[in-house]
Amino acid sequence: MICFAVLLRAVNIGPGLRVTSADLRGAADDAGLGAARTLLNSGNLVVTPGTSGVTRADDVARLVQEQLAARLGQDVPAVGLSGQQLEAIAGANPFTAAARDHPAQLQVHVPFGDLDEAGVARLDLANAGREVLATAVGVLYVHYADGIGRSKLTPKVIDRAVGAPTTARNWNTITKLRNACAELASE
Repeated sequence: MICFAVLLRAVNIGPGLRVTSADLRGAADDAGLGAARTLLNSGNLVVTPGTSGVTRADDVARLVQEQLAARLGQDVPAVGLSGQQLEAIAGANPFTAAARDHPAQLQVHVPFGDLDEAGVARLDLANAGREVLATAVGVLYVHYADGIGRSKLTPKVIDRAVGAPTTARNWNTITKLRNACAELASE
């Protein structure tokens, strides 16, 4: 069975946009997607195509985004990844020691569009911090050696370098999403 992950951008952080797990699962159900499961409270969803007829991750994200807009009256940016893409992201991780030893300090930034590798390279050269950046399989990996809260690589800085808005998940979350998708795919 095919599985997809949908990642919402900038939800449930501070006083901003709130999306409950129930609303996220409900939006998936309303879109005809199947086996909707949420992970954590940061806008993570895994689904199967269900009766929706979709076969591409970006179409799954679009359906969820449309249904959330209908439910909440707000635009909630969403990006989709297939189970295969999650496996590729996990397999291409250039920072295996960080993933093992400090998974909360390793983030994967998933762009809402094509990743500008030249822009990321310029950011890497200009970066005065101890963060280490790498790109692979269309995403940006950042190891925040001193922690994310102290970094000058803010979401705005990352988005500008990548050339598109991104949504980031730490390695723990990427692993949970990959495992949840693998579990759904095996059912």
